[in-house]
Amino acid sequence: MNKGKKFVLTADAIDKYSPIFAVILGFVAGGILMLLSGYNPITGYASLFYGGFKGLFEGNFFRIGNVLLQVTPLLFAGLAAAFAFRTGVFNIGVAGQMYFGGFVAVYLGSTLDLPRLLHLPIVILGGLLGGVIWALIPALLKVKYKVNDVVSTILANYIALEVVTYLVRKLIPGSLETQSAFIKETASLRLGWLSKLFSGSSVNLGLFLGLALSIFFAFFLNKTIFGYEMKTVGLNKDAGHYAGMNINRISLMSMVMSGAMAGLGGVSYYLGHTNFIQLGVLPPFGFTGIAVALLGLNKAKGVVLAALLFGYLQIGGSYMTVVSDVPNEIVSTIISIIIYFSAASLLIKKMYEKSNKNRKVGA
Repeated sequence: MNKGKKFVLTADAIDKYSPIFAVILGFVAGGILMLLSGYNPITGYASLFYGGFKGLFEGNFFRIGNVLLQVTPLLFAGLAAAFAFRTGVFNIGVAGQMYFGGFVAVYLGSTLDLPRLLHLPIVILGGLLGGVIWALIPALLKVKYKVNDVVSTILANYIALEVVTYLVRKLIPGSLETQSAFIKETASLRLGWLSKLFSGSSVNLGLFLGLALSIFFAFFLNKTIFGYEMKTVGLNKDAGHYAGMNINRISLMSMVMSGAMAGLGGVSYYLGHTNFIQLGVLPPFGFTGIAVALLGLNKAKGVVLAALLFGYLQIGGSYMTVVSDVPNEIVSTIISIIIYFSAASLLIKKMYEKSNKNRKVGA
């Protein structure tokens, strides 16, 4: 009689199923919070899940487009953070790199007068280089002076705020003191046919760039020699050093490539979502991207799915607030709890691996 395979708890099993359990526990905790706050969790969740799909069966894809609009910068930010974590560096400065990369793109997009076929590639490349420049500073500090990359990338976020504010007011001031000039239409990522397809939503070319980047992410790390070296250093720097790998060079390139992805995220946000720079406000996707990477287990496919989940929760949450009076902060709480349980699962995995190692040594 076939009794089926017996489930055995392993590090791989923890790794595989932890995001699912984290999401389930996040929703359970959110439901309990609604109940304690005097709201009906069934009504709240029904409106939350319906909100993203509202109008789908009526031929109105506006909300689906808005979900994808939220997903786009989350995808770039998540890939940037995941790439850094997979390759042995801690890039907590994704928000600042998005901001500076976005500034370079907006500057080129608002000052250059070029045909669209030439203008658009230039602003995309400019945003990418802006992210590289802002990531290069903490990368050099880490390699040359052994400065902790967590501290330097966090501080770089707030330096980016002041630097971009100064540059915008000097170079591309807007009609309001709190924003930059608007980009020209030839530099916009928005496409008329795409907006029409999604009933007027601002979903744009950035979504396709993000999906292309996720394919490159997986291919580079899994199918190239340099990507393999980067992964090796990310898993064990001592092993990489013993194998003759240049640890400093790899660390430098890891941060730079992560910054390039973040810079592209800035392009997708400021050239597709807003069309100008808002001064004094870092793009929120930079910090949420770290959570997306964590929930996605720092893998391309996982990051895409986590970005879809978080983007859907944001749009569904706004509808939930209108329909059921449940405050939108509940969604933020659910996301925070999901992140908490995702982090806890990583801790459990490490403890499990350490316990197994000690058991083998004692055997």
